[in-house]
Amino acid sequence: MMKKVRPYVLAAEAEQTLKPSNSFKECAKDCPEMVVLPAGRFIMGSPASEPGRVENEGPQHNVVFAKPFAVARFDVTFDDWNACVAYGDCLSVSDSGHGHGRQPVIKVTWDDARHYAAWLSRMTGKPYRLLSEAEFEYAARAGTTTAYYWGDQIGTGNANCNGCGSQWESKKQPAPIGSFAANAFGLHDMAGNVWQWVEDCEHNDYNGAPTDGSAWISGACNSRVTRGGSWFVSPEDLRSARRAWDSATLAYDGLGFRVARSLSPPSP
Repeated sequence: MMKKVRPYVLAAEAEQTLKPSNSFKECAKDCPEMVVLPAGRFIMGSPASEPGRVENEGPQHNVVFAKPFAVARFDVTFDDWNACVAYGDCLSVSDSGHGHGRQPVIKVTWDDARHYAAWLSRMTGKPYRLLSEAEFEYAARAGTTTAYYWGDQIGTGNANCNGCGSQWESKKQPAPIGSFAANAFGLHDMAGNVWQWVEDCEHNDYNGAPTDGSAWISGACNSRVTRGGSWFVSPEDLRSARRAWDSATLAYDGLGFRVARSLSPPSP
């Protein structure tokens, strides 16, 4: 496995020349493709006027990302996960009959997701991790302020959910990654398909939340935040501001994750 990874790991010089929207993959196959997101700021949460809004989506607040960072273009797939299983560092998980390959990995706990990110870090020598909740919303919105990253209405065929009007709705299962259009940052499935674990602990609102994009890791940490909605939820649960949380030990067939990677700053 190391032969499929080490020759592809970004050299420091290459990493420092990365620009927003550039992508990279630090293995020969079966690892996440990463997309560079720009430094910037956004308003996190939803306005009181947004249909479907839940109280825990406020108060709205400004979040500033001082540095670019990288986010996986897709959810971690079974192919990605099984590379870790084959290496002996991850446990095999059930696909609930939905298939392996380019299906998003499911039935993983929060600890499982973090374990995979830590394995990827060991393999590459680079800082892979789960996204923070703020990073997820920033990445999902991709510069938009609408309820969904494609507009204020769910529309038809924009995502996989119960009421999204896609071909996958009747199948009642996750779709293969990339089955729907990417957002403006080039990221797929940031709404629908499977909920995604992030780093943060449960909080009932944003009072006291970090404003620098970091994870909020105080509070009720037996529960961890999930984002993005899934194939079996209603359209309002796919809104960019929608928040949920689950026990960190929970695993089911509508729950997966994607990874982020911190980047070295350019040389002065």
